[in-house]
Amino acid sequence: MEPWFKSLVWLDYRLAVLFTVIIPLILLIWAFVQKNEPIQRLLIIYWRVASLLAVTLYLMIAALPISFISSLMARVLIPLCLWFWVDINEEIDDMSPTPLKYSLTSWRWAVTIYNLLGAILFVPFLRCALDSQLLASRFCQVWFDPALLYKQYFHANTSIALLGFLGVVGLIAYVLCIGYFTFFRLGKQGRSATGH
Repeated sequence: MEPWFKSLVWLDYRLAVLFTVIIPLILLIWAFVQKNEPIQRLLIIYWRVASLLAVTLYLMIAALPISFISSLMARVLIPLCLWFWVDINEEIDDMSPTPLKYSLTSWRWAVTIYNLLGAILFVPFLRCALDSQLLASRFCQVWFDPALLYKQYFHANTSIALLGFLGVVGLIAYVLCIGYFTFFRLGKQGRSATGH
């Protein structure tokens, strides 16, 4: 029997594609066309942090329990990276009103609300990362369905084991990078994206 929230899981994936891929990609291209460096810097930082979503997708294709933890972490880290940088925030605040600035600000608020609400609603599913019997149930498996559809479209002839391996390698690289930033760079540069 399918869980009652299956349609909400699919809606969440669709919203994630819109809010975390399509809109920020448009904004980044727009910022490059307009040569708006503060917005470019913010969005490049965003893409580095949001890469955890891609890693999570590959972990979910392989139905790995850690994917539930990485999904929650992505939902927390994305809003954090969008508002953390004092220097970028000041530069954006000081800009004269333009459609790009308005669009960026609207998207930042929308993606922040989406991710924080999503993180709160996702907490009950963390049990899937800790309980192998629950992981095998439709309660957890329903989260893997959109990832498997993605696999059919983009990796039809690739084994699930290989995609899961790539997800694990991506997660290790991500954790090493964020660990390096947290323990070595954050203390020196504080909340300044440029380190000045």
